[in-house]
Amino acid sequence: MDLVSRHLVLHGSLVLLFALLLGAPYARAIKRHADAQVVNSWRVAHQSLSIGALLLLGLAPVLNAMPVANGLKWAIAVPMIVSGYAFCVATPMAAITKDRGLSSGAKGWARCVYLGNILGAMSSLMGAVLLVGAALAAF
Repeated sequence: MDLVSRHLVLHGSLVLLFALLLGAPYARAIKRHADAQVVNSWRVAHQSLSIGALLLLGLAPVLNAMPVANGLKWAIAVPMIVSGYAFCVATPMAAITKDRGLSSGAKGWARCVYLGNILGAMSSLMGAVLLVGAALAAF
């Protein structure tokens, strides 16, 4: 397995571990009958980070097998890894601050949620576009 793929496995496993640990505050929010928005925010953090981690783990063997330049593999992997960590910050912070992070005019910690969501969304979109390009180039 090449170095790019090993990084995807490492960072994917770290994001997965963090996502699974977020199951504890999710369960606590359910048990204490927290507001529906708070429970939903913890569910989103727990589940979406798990899915994001699986994306990183699944991307590792795909990139390893692609007959494209190593630089293109890194150009795909780095934004995907950045996206995973950006959402590791934004999603639990959304639950803590009770802010969804969808407004650019937010203040304080809510602004961090917004910026984390933007960074995560933009970097994953960039990685996905580059992945499509790599898939086409592999033909």
